[in-house]
Amino acid sequence: MRILLVEDNQVLAEGLSTILRGSGYAVDVVSDGASAHAVAAAETFDLVILDLNLPEMDGLDVLRAMRARQNSAAVLILTARGTPEERVKGLDLGADDYMIKPFDIGEFEARVRVLLRRQAGLRASTVSYGNVSLDLNARSFSSAGAPIEIPARELGLLELLFMRAGKVVAKEAIMQSLTGFDDDLSPNAIEQYVSRLRKRLAPHGLTVRTARGIGYYLDKTAGPE
Repeated sequence: MRILLVEDNQVLAEGLSTILRGSGYAVDVVSDGASAHAVAAAETFDLVILDLNLPEMDGLDVLRAMRARQNSAAVLILTARGTPEERVKGLDLGADDYMIKPFDIGEFEARVRVLLRRQAGLRASTVSYGNVSLDLNARSFSSAGAPIEIPARELGLLELLFMRAGKVVAKEAIMQSLTGFDDDLSPNAIEQYVSRLRKRLAPHGLTVRTARGIGYYLDKTAGPE
């Protein structure tokens, strides 16, 4: 899942981006409203974490412009501006959630998970496909109750395919979801991750199939291999 973090406090931005990347998300960071406006117009994100007191362009104006363009990314406002009037205004303009600084990191992470789950059209915190289950809160996979150990990048890929199980996900969409501005992920690298995932999933009755020239999709095999 790809996140845009808009925060002009460098220390806070670095701390939050480290936490989010540690959870396996692709995170891009910008520090002013004009950059946020431009990036949100040019790129696709699942979630935008948006400060309001920003240089060059106020966060509410960034939000207003996003919704005017029919940008459907979830938006979590994270700001020191916490009057009831400000909160109502932000929510009325299309924010999905509103947190006031200072805030609890655990609650912040929980709200991020909820918003991303909602973006994927999921209500339950656990999703199953075949013999495998995904715990969306812990971001972990298991089969028959036993954990499946998966490295971070492959975990992000499987999570993406799992939440669209049976549907083809374009290779370009996979690359965009797994990488930020500063990442260098080639199509060959995606193929390597897919190959490794196939080996990890084979004992659990799942595989990743190739839609030639388009992308990949998760599918069930005849049974555990």
